[in-house]
Amino acid sequence: MGTTDQENSTATLVIQLKKSPIGSPRNIRRNLMGLGLRRIHQVVHRPDTNQVRGLVNKVKHLVEVTHP
Repeated sequence: MGTTDQENSTATLVIQLKKSPIGSPRNIRRNLMGLGLRRIHQVVHRPDTNQVRGLVNKVKHLVEVTHP
């Protein structure tokens, strides 16, 4: 509430994979694939939604998140 669809569509997160998921549990590796991260130092832009923030929260020890 209080935000418009236009504001939500322009808000993005810049996510970079900083550490390797080798040795991590399967659900952690699947969360990274859900975010579109496959290689170390790969950068993806994802919309700033609750779903994406939940995925990032699960792998916060492997990624770095910035706001453009």
